This record gives sequence, structure tokens and C-alpha cells, in this order.
Amino acid sequence: MAVAQKSAQVAGAAGAQPERRARFRSYLGRTWPLYAMLVLPLIQLVVFHYYPMYGVVIAFQNYNPGLGFTGSPWVGLENFRYIFTNPDFINVLTNSFVIAVSKLVTLQAVAVGLALLLNEVRLMAFKRTVQTVVYLPHFLSWIVLGGILIDMLSTTGLVNRGLGVLGVEPILFLGSNDWFRPVVVITNIWKESGWATIIYLAPLTGIDPVLHEAAAIDGANRLQRVRHVNIPGILPMIVLLACLNLGSVLQAGFEQILTLYNPAVYRTGDILDTYVYRAGLISARYSMGAAIGLFQSAMGFILIVIAYRLADKFAGYRIF
Repeated sequence: MAVAQKSAQVAGAAGAQPERRARFRSYLGRTWPLYAMLVLPLIQLVVFHYYPMYGVVIAFQNYNPGLGFTGSPWVGLENFRYIFTNPDFINVLTNSFVIAVSKLVTLQAVAVGLALLLNEVRLMAFKRTVQTVVYLPHFLSWIVLGGILIDMLSTTGLVNRGLGVLGVEPILFLGSNDWFRPVVVITNIWKESGWATIIYLAPLTGIDPVLHEAAAIDGANRLQRVRHVNIPGILPMIVLLACLNLGSVLQAGFEQILTLYNPAVYRTGDILDTYVYRAGLISARYSMGAAIGLFQSAMGFILIVIAYRLADKFAGYRIF
């Protein structure tokens, strides 16, 4: 009896194989153009993202460009020991964390507030004008904005001239360790807050108007409706973005810092990316720069995993 059942199962499996192959051929015949469209992106991914990862090996070598990857002497973890005991590295790591967290928190808070304000505007012409004005800086590069800010914040610039009218002495905004971080955070808000509001305006427009009508009937004024209807409506999005942004805690903005900083503010303005560029590439210490970059990538990967877990737990966000 058992032999007969096993023979029947084998026969059934053998008969199902041609059917599965036929279904696969039919599926491939319908969808092959979609897979063909993936060929060039996959080639680009391999050539420009995966193949260069072989260069990570120089983080474990005393790399000499004349000897190449294969001829440079192997030093193991010596580069990592050096950077972890280097006071400059501890300083730039602290700067990266402080600046990145400050930018993430302030940008999200301002974006939420701006989205709530724009959502309350009923005159559409005025609303579109304000949106255009606050979106515009996002489309300008930090090279352009950096030149504008350097001129505006110089001792003879527009800002200090205005302060002089009020009787305030000129301030070295970009040359003072006390002022550099606030300038970085504020200018980042100016550039990116308008664009960040788009994410929050979408869920605001999706809130059921019946909730506002019910709150108005209960006697809630406009501010109370914002507090008890709008904010809870976008709270899942706020939590989700806060969790996902955790993965970029060590990315404090290379272009912005490189454009605005100078040797006078290295103590509070130098971050991991600029330190790699300045000490690793400009000074030709390639192995040290690669070691710092590998450390930053490893920490970023860990933070992304943590952020994904937090997003799943608090916002119900999952990719797979």
C-alpha cells in the first residue's frame, strides 16, 4: 500500500513538472521586457557599487598607490587602532553625532509645524506662493548657497550690518566655534524644511473631514482641532520618519560642512566625511581614510537595521 502511494506521488510530481515549466514559460513570455529593463541598472550597480567594494582591502593595508592593492603591505587592524586612539577621530565622531542629531530633530519639528500651518491656509494663491518660496532653496546646491551665506554672514555682510544698526558688534558666524554649529543647523532648516513638508502634507490631506466637523460641533476651535485631529493624524508618519532617519545619524552633511567650514572651526565643525576628505585624501593617507569610511559604513548598517526594527514596532512599517 505504501509502495503504491509513493509511486503515485512520484508520478504526480513528474506530471506536474511539465505544467510548471509551461506556466514559467508563459510568465516569462509576458514579463521578459520588465526583466530586460533591469539589465542596465544591474550592470551599473555591479560596476559602480559592488566592484569598488574590493577597494575596502586598503583599510587593512599600508596602502601605496605605486604598489597597488596586491603589493601594499598588510597591517591588519593597525589602521583601526590608530584612528580609535586618535583624539581627532573622537572629536569628529562627536561633531558628526551632535550636528546630525540636531539637524534631524530641528528639521522634522520645523517641517511638521510648517505643514500644519500650510494646511490651515484657505487662500490657494497665497498657499502656492508660500510653498514655492520655501521649496526653492532645496533645488539649489550647497556650492551656490554656500557662496551666498559666506557673503551674508561675513563681518561686513548683510547680517552683521543689520546687527550693527541695532548696536551689536560684528559676529564671526563662520569663524567662531560657538556659532558654527547653530549656523549649520539653521541654514539646513532654511534649505530643506520646505521640501520636507511635502511628506507631512500628504497625510494631512488624507484626514477625514468628518473628524474636523465633529470636533467643531463639540466646540473645538481651530487650534484645538489642529492639536487633537491633525497631529494624531500625522503622528504615525512622524514616528516612521524619526525611526528611518536614525540610519543617517553619522551623516551630518558633507557638502554643507565642506562649503562653510574653515580651519578656525575644525574643533566643532569637522565631521567624519570632511575628515576623511581632508586627512585621508588631501593628505594622501588613503588607508586611514578607508578605515574611517568602513567604520562609518558598518555603523550606518547597524543603525539602519535598528531603525527598521523600530519602524516596524512603532509605525507598523515593513518592506519584507
